[in-house]
Amino acid sequence: MSFFKPYILSFIPLFIAMDALGNIPLFIALTEGLTLKQRKKIIFESVTTALILALAFMFVGKWILRVMGVTISDFKISGGILLFIISVYLLLPTRAKEIFLSENYRDVGIFPLGTPLITGPAVLTIILILVDSFGVICVVVSLILNMLIVWLVFLNSEFVMRLFGQAGIRAFSKVTDILLASIAVMLIRKGILEIFFLR
Repeated sequence: MSFFKPYILSFIPLFIAMDALGNIPLFIALTEGLTLKQRKKIIFESVTTALILALAFMFVGKWILRVMGVTISDFKISGGILLFIISVYLLLPTRAKEIFLSENYRDVGIFPLGTPLITGPAVLTIILILVDSFGVICVVVSLILNMLIVWLVFLNSEFVMRLFGQAGIRAFSKVTDILLASIAVMLIRKGILEIFFLR
């Protein structure tokens, strides 16, 4: 179990941040009226975009911070504050995701599905912190597994929607938002402790 622990601990925050089930209603709304082939193309574009962006930030993010003179502890605090704001905003009745529901929008696979809905500020922040805590291999494996889950959920979105219902999906999404807020508080706490007590 000790071997799998880093993978589990890196998988869970990414799963919460990506919120695959919570994105189902928006995915259905954005792809309404499209054929199965068109939906599969959009799913491929969204997951590919999200994965490339996440991997790119994983390998250059720390270098960017170093150039800017920002430590991981600083990033934990600022990232935690950002995650907390995002989670609180998502818990409000009017969610930020709804602004993307435009009838004139076409390239939905890359934006808004690929980014910021799958790989957004929350995922990017968590990735950088997880790499520092558990290493690149654990995070890459967890990232790929989560992307696979997103792909499967989107591909079977109508079935999942019928299975859980609108209310069930909404309830699950709210729970993940609360968990995201909890992760944010943990990051802020760890960042403060590292700055004042571990230096």
